[in-house]
Amino acid sequence: MKVLLTVSSLLLSTALLLVGHGMQLTLLPLRASALGMPEWLIGLSASSYFLGFIAGCLGVPPIIGRVGHIRCFAVLAAALVSALLLLEMINAWQAWLVLRFITGLAICGLYAVIESWLTSQSTADTRGRILAIYTFITLLAMTAGQFLINVGPVDSSLPYTLAAVFIALAIIPVGLTRRIIPSPVQQTQSGFSLLYSRSQTAFAGALLSGLVMGSFWSVGALFASEIDGSYEYVTWFMSTAIIGGAILQYPLGWLSDRMDRRYILILLCLGAAVSSVAVAMGTAQTWFLAAVFLFGAMAMPIYAISLATAADVCSSEEFVAIGTSVLLLHSIGAVVAPVAMGQIMGVFGSASMFWAFAVLFLLFSALLYALLRVPRTVTVAEQTPFEAAAADMAPNTFELDPRSSDEDEETTAPETEKETAQ
Repeated sequence: MKVLLTVSSLLLSTALLLVGHGMQLTLLPLRASALGMPEWLIGLSASSYFLGFIAGCLGVPPIIGRVGHIRCFAVLAAALVSALLLLEMINAWQAWLVLRFITGLAICGLYAVIESWLTSQSTADTRGRILAIYTFITLLAMTAGQFLINVGPVDSSLPYTLAAVFIALAIIPVGLTRRIIPSPVQQTQSGFSLLYSRSQTAFAGALLSGLVMGSFWSVGALFASEIDGSYEYVTWFMSTAIIGGAILQYPLGWLSDRMDRRYILILLCLGAAVSSVAVAMGTAQTWFLAAVFLFGAMAMPIYAISLATAADVCSSEEFVAIGTSVLLLHSIGAVVAPVAMGQIMGVFGSASMFWAFAVLFLLFSALLYALLRVPRTVTVAEQTPFEAAAADMAPNTFELDPRSSDEDEETTAPETEKETAQ
């Protein structure tokens, strides 16, 4: 409780920020559709958002070091508010690409400020609990944002103004805090070749997560709006998937600590493939939202389980670099997928998105099954404890993760990088 009181203003700012962020993630595809933009162009604008997210991962830490956490938070929040309001005012698709890039960069930078601040206020004993609370607040606030999109018609300014208000309000708790400001954040390094050499399974899982969840966040709201036409239905669709992923992440993590995580990933892929088919076929059925819940429960934890799989076979010194690689690989998949998914939906209809998901999950489950032939260098007993994780965060999260601490490290990485640990 003492630690939580220390970061209470920061967590309040986080909650306010992510309510607004959750609203804009769903509102913008709906707004683009109302403006008559084709699905491929909506997907392209979403790719621009995730490209901005990658740019934020790489470019914001030096800015934090130059001007400090509070100033950087205020500037990025102002940029996010301005971009969101301009997106509501401007209809030109060229401007949308630029503005969505800015929103991606800004939100990633805001995550970086929050997470580096939390890291500086935590110890080896409190990291896990702070990370769990932070992840819970993230999912809860983004879910709340889904229900607030119904305050007004999507073609009116009211929901966008409300989202901007929440983001602007997030500046107040941080701006008024009297707590000690943390030291500047260090530039995070990544290593795709290191991740691939340590775990091809984690490499494939991170890419799959980006391909699927990037598409889901980009055009999932369009799929739901074409089923019913009411934005309340969109709210329930998006919220149900998020809640499914949140509720099942911890039980699946507990299970993955007690068996080879590669089998968990294969089971998740197969379950996600089945639930994707159920969603595609069940749009007119009473059990449709149950299928959406199962899709979220199977698809969303793939990122966290992939990260845990990579953590099993790396040292604590390597964890931040490997974790950053998992996140960036997820983001690269999220850049590529929305454009292709938008074109698929434009040609074959909205339900084709979940049929495409089913194909992707089946292909990756076959790949993961083939990787089982390579023996692991760690036993189940040597696996690191699972920690919940969300892909919509910045690389600084990995410094907060207990698996980056030498005190919690029980396993060692392979002696040479040439030795592959699946």
